[in-house]
Amino acid sequence: MSLQRMGRVNSLLRELAATFIADEANPSPLITVIAVETTPDLKQATVLVSVFPEAQEHEALTFLKRKGSDLRGFVKQKVNLKDIPFFEFKIDYGERNRQQIDRISNEQKGQA
Repeated sequence: MSLQRMGRVNSLLRELAATFIADEANPSPLITVIAVETTPDLKQATVLVSVFPEAQEHEALTFLKRKGSDLRGFVKQKVNLKDIPFFEFKIDYGERNRQQIDRISNEQKGQA
């Protein structure tokens, strides 16, 4: 599969995952879909999320893992892909680290 097509599929799956989670999840905790990474054969997809507040990450991941097959069914209804991937959910620690760096940078600018 070409990189361009893989990027389009990942983007589409990210949008669908975000819509599904917004419809299914409670507003607390806030779950944000950061990215979706699929394997080249489209058999597996990893949904990277951030959760606010961070203290509720475990509960959010438990919820998402329970809803993985429902998300697969939702995607199957919305798109015409030959293979619908199985979904796995992970916390996007890169996003959290970027936010920490921004916060520290802003604090240092305020002290200068």
